[in-house]
This record gives sequence, C-alpha cells and structure tokens, in this order.
Amino acid sequence: MPNIKSAIKRVKVIETKTARNNSIKSGYKSAVKKFESAVEAGNAEEAQKAFVFATKKIDQACTKGVIVKNTAARKKSSLAKKLNAMTAKGTKSEKATKTEKSAKTTTKSTKTTKSTKSTKSAKAEKSEE
Repeated sequence: MPNIKSAIKRVKVIETKTARNNSIKSGYKSAVKKFESAVEAGNAEEAQKAFVFATKKIDQACTKGVIVKNTAARKKSSLAKKLNAMTAKGTKSEKATKTEKSAKTTTKSTKTTKSTKSTKSAKAEKSEE
C-alpha cells in the first residue's frame, strides 16, 4: 500500500475504473454469448434481436475505451457473418431449387439452339450441292 497521498488516491481511482471496465466487458461478452446461443439454437428472430443488442454493447465498450475501435469492428463483423450464414441456410434450399431449375432450363435451351444451328447448316450445305 502506498504512503503518499496522491498515490493512495490513484489506487482508489484505478480500482473504480477497473470495476467499471470489467462491468462493461462482462456486459458485452454476455450479449455475444446470448447471440451465439441463439444462432446455435437456429432461432433467427431471437438471433436478430440478440445481434442488435450485442452490437450496441460492443459499440458502448468501444466508446468507453474498454476495447479498441478495430477490435469492435472485427467482433461486429464476425457476428454479422454468423447471422448471415444462419439466415442463408434457411433460404438456401429455396435458392438452390430455383438455381437448379434455371440451370436445367438453360442447358435445354442451349441444346436446342445447337441442334437447330446444326440442322440449318446441314440444310444449307445440301442446298449448295
């Protein structure tokens, strides 16, 4: 324990700031955990709400100086990727079905076009002879 008055005050101030920082850090970590549990559960609506809350908590921690700006951006980006991947899984089967149908249609029309061209060229050659 320090003997000098200003040093005693610094210790007291540091303890106060450390408690505040730990509280903020704990709050944003809890928010991130809630979001991740919602994503794992597959609940898109709850995950969306938790994402908004976690983003808010991360921004608050950044504003208070608990985490650095780039760290906050990286964490938010990571959460957004998880949310987008989760929501994409739900609609992926619908999109895949549509894509497969359009691919089949494209190949059919391509085959038709090729056969039509070859038929026309064959007729043109016959007429030239």
